[in-house]
Amino acid sequence: MTPAGTPAPVAELGERPAAPSGAGGPWGHPYAFVPEAGSEAGRARVTRPAGPGLRVAGAALSILAALLLGFVADVGLLGHVRHVRDRQVDYADLRGELANGVAPVGAAPMEGVKQLAPGVPFAVLEIPRLHLREVVDEGTTARTLSRGLGHRRDTPLPGQAGVSVIMGRQGMYGGPFRNLDGLHEGWTIKVTTGQGTHTYRVIGVRRAGDPQPQAVAQGGGRLTLITADGTPFMPWGILRVDADLISPAQPASAPAVAAAALPDDEKPMAVQKSAWLPLVLLGQALVAAAALLAWAHARWGRRHAWVVGVPVLGVLGLLVADNAALLLPNLM
Repeated sequence: MTPAGTPAPVAELGERPAAPSGAGGPWGHPYAFVPEAGSEAGRARVTRPAGPGLRVAGAALSILAALLLGFVADVGLLGHVRHVRDRQVDYADLRGELANGVAPVGAAPMEGVKQLAPGVPFAVLEIPRLHLREVVDEGTTARTLSRGLGHRRDTPLPGQAGVSVIMGRQGMYGGPFRNLDGLHEGWTIKVTTGQGTHTYRVIGVRRAGDPQPQAVAQGGGRLTLITADGTPFMPWGILRVDADLISPAQPASAPAVAAAALPDDEKPMAVQKSAWLPLVLLGQALVAAAALLAWAHARWGRRHAWVVGVPVLGVLGLLVADNAALLLPNLM
């Protein structure tokens, strides 16, 4: 026992001081170790598994990010691949029709000649200086222009007397007219139809506010190429290239529709309003599939849920992206 007034002995190095009587650690043991505040052990936290709500939210965000990425890929890389495929298929079909003399030469039905209807390929446009060779389809809706070039239905066909108009995209689906502003006066454009090969000479490039070219001479022909003006995927206007026909003009047939009756979705920078209904229905199906996948992710686990859900979401996502792209300007 230490006499009164004598200091307590200092503990030996490494010796644990006795705990006060009745003191105990978290588990009631008098010598249980309690981490000091600020120490690494004191800062450690217990990791808790994520609840069902958090896992569902995480899966939903992952699906949304994948869909947005898929939309960009669909109108960009995949759109370019689809354009190349569509061009090859249309050219193979049209080449046989041109060789057999059954390619359409007008909107009116003709015996032994294929009738010209919206979406039907009927011509091949070539610009040698731009290394451009594209099939021209009838019509200028966003869906038609996703395959290639389109002929405005209220104008005569290329090679015929009058002003013929052909429209094409600047950036999306291969952007066949992306270099159209590089054309110079005097360069030639060739268009092959069921009436032969027709040659045009460029007379100028014009934008909004530029003067109109002189009217076409009686019995003469002109070709106007139209696309978006500005940065690809961010257009701010319309670009036009005018070229006069220097080969003999062919007899013109009546246009498929009058200028005043041309549907709004076939005009420059128009959107295809008919895509709204399938987009809404497909969007609902996609949301339902995403909700089921998020539920499966919480119940089955990530691997099993993605194996089942990725193919379904992939198909629905591409269909939604296709219809959403039709609501963008048809010259983009």
